[in-house]
Amino acid sequence: MTDSDFSKLQNENQSWVSFLDHREATTHCHGEHHTKWLVVGAGLTGLSAARRLAKLNPDDGVMLLDAREIGQNASGRNSGFAVAHSHFPGRFNSKLLNDYERIDRLNMKGLDILRSQVAHNNIECDWQEDGFYHAAADKKSLKSCEHFIDYLKHSQINFQTILQEELKEQLGTSWYQKAVKVSKGVLINPAKLLVGLAESLPKNVTLYENSPVLTLSGKKQISVKTPHATIKADKVLMACNYETTRLKYLKQKILGVTLTGSFTRRLTNKEFSTLGKVNAWGILSLHGGGATVRLTKDRRISLRNTAEYNKSQLFSTSQLASRVRIHRQAFENRFPQLKTVPFENSYSCVEGVSANKTNFFNKLSDNLFVAGGFNGSGISKGVAFGTAIAEYASNQTSELISDCLDCPNALRMPPSPLLGVGARLLMRHRFKGVGKDR
Repeated sequence: MTDSDFSKLQNENQSWVSFLDHREATTHCHGEHHTKWLVVGAGLTGLSAARRLAKLNPDDGVMLLDAREIGQNASGRNSGFAVAHSHFPGRFNSKLLNDYERIDRLNMKGLDILRSQVAHNNIECDWQEDGFYHAAADKKSLKSCEHFIDYLKHSQINFQTILQEELKEQLGTSWYQKAVKVSKGVLINPAKLLVGLAESLPKNVTLYENSPVLTLSGKKQISVKTPHATIKADKVLMACNYETTRLKYLKQKILGVTLTGSFTRRLTNKEFSTLGKVNAWGILSLHGGGATVRLTKDRRISLRNTAEYNKSQLFSTSQLASRVRIHRQAFENRFPQLKTVPFENSYSCVEGVSANKTNFFNKLSDNLFVAGGFNGSGISKGVAFGTAIAEYASNQTSELISDCLDCPNALRMPPSPLLGVGARLLMRHRFKGVGKDR
């Protein structure tokens, strides 16, 4: 992918960053450099890795590259759910309890780290820490709801079961038949969070935006090329998720799935009064292909509900327009009283997905490390994995590192052109039986 390709991508489908005040991006990387540490990717994983490296190695400089501007990457285009407890598909399986607990430890550790960073640096990101709703509108997701309740009970996790009438009182929609409200979990504005984290990086971290890595090679010392720079790095941490495959790593292990969503304009006082008594909230569908819905603190409703294989790329304007029609129908189904409220912003984003929904945490060589593959749940995990990969590369030991290393190996996907066929079948399975939850 060329420099102009990346420039085009960053100016399309802006998502949350469209609602922020204008900021000047840092300069792109140019010239020749040598660095002890290089982090590729300035999403939540890369920002966390760079911050941790800087603290563990205060006498070393850390270079941090991102192909786009802060907030334009996948981390800035998610729906803003930082989970504490994951929803695992299928029935509760006591034989998998250790895996469930390990994943939730990672969630909780990432959330703890993020909470500390937000508080310490006074980052304003619409932080709302009172959990969110896991909701079911159709038969298949109602069954998933019972499985989720079994898991929460076995794991002694606090939750509340809420039925349709009470949901309508709280959220202003009668579309959902049942929900589970898990008390732990944080809603955020992801673009605000990323900007705040980027602007509060330690002084020994240098951030370069609009600096896509074109090639990465070498063993004893790694040579990295961007459109305008050559960098010699002693150690490289790759935190660029599915885009790692563009650099010839994790081939057939991870692919990018393109999702789309829309935001309404801000609701008027009269429109807002038609909703429930909860002023800001988030809904995660209990069907794996169901819609993610939020009422934000600034009174917008956001909805995301399509996921497709598009060769790990964002959608064109015309492609996005056809998906917005799907958003519109889903929005009016849930909020018929707001059917005249227009969408102000629609976007696409790409998430990294593995065939068996595992994460990546690897030492590829003595000086090359990789973390990523969060399968649509990357805020809490991304922070945890970024912190852990920095510690691992710095020869530290911790329970966090051990939990990351214990991720199952990713199943190998077929090569192209079968990869595209397999990916589309995977997406078809994801939406099987979604019904009213879409």
